[in-house]
Amino acid sequence: MIDRPLPIRLVPGRLEAGVDEVGRGCLAGPVCAAAVILPEDFDLPELNDSKQLTPARRRAFAQAIIAQAITYSIGEATVEEIDRYNILSATFLAMERAIRGLTPQPEHLLIDGNRFKPHTTSIPYETIIKGDSRVASIAAASVLAKVHRDHLMEVAAETYPEYGWTHNAGYGTAEHRAAIRAHGITPLHRRSFGPCRPSLFDPQDL
Repeated sequence: MIDRPLPIRLVPGRLEAGVDEVGRGCLAGPVCAAAVILPEDFDLPELNDSKQLTPARRRAFAQAIIAQAITYSIGEATVEEIDRYNILSATFLAMERAIRGLTPQPEHLLIDGNRFKPHTTSIPYETIIKGDSRVASIAAASVLAKVHRDHLMEVAAETYPEYGWTHNAGYGTAEHRAAIRAHGITPLHRRSFGPCRPSLFDPQDL
C-alpha cells in the first residue's frame, strides 16, 4: 500500500508515455518493455512498481491499466538479439519497439532508470531513477511488461519444465542454475551470459 497515488503526468496536459523494461538480468527468455499513455483521470490509486505487487495483483492491475489507457504497447528483443548486440542494446531495442507501437505517439517519454539511447525515435525523453515508484505511467508500464513476460516464460516452461520458469521467470535462481548444470541449456538461454555459455554445460556444442 502506498501513502498516496502516484502522479499521472509530470506536466499536466502533455501527452506523456511511461516506458519500463523487465528481464534484463534473466538467464533465459527475451527482454520485454512496455510503453503506456494514461489519461489524466486515470484511477488506480494503489498502483506501484510491479516488483512490489503479488502476481495476482499484477494481473488484476494489468487489466485495469489496459481498460483505462489511451494506448499501450509491448516490445521485445529476442534471445538472439541479446546475444548479438548485448543486453543493454537489446533493452533499448525492446523499448523503441514498444514506443513505436503507440497510437497516438506521445509528445514526451518518461523512461525508467538512468539511461536510454534512442535510434529511431526523435521524441523528447527524460530518464527517471526509480521511476516505476514515482510516476503512474512508468509504474503501469512496469506492470504490463512484467505480466507479459511472466506469461511468455510460463508458456515456455511447458516445453522446458526442468528450469522452474513458472516461478523464477528465467532469473538465475539456485534452482535454475542447478537445472542448467544438470540438463544443459535450451534455445531460450542467453549464451552470452556466463552461466549459459555452451562450453560450460552443453557438451554437444563443444
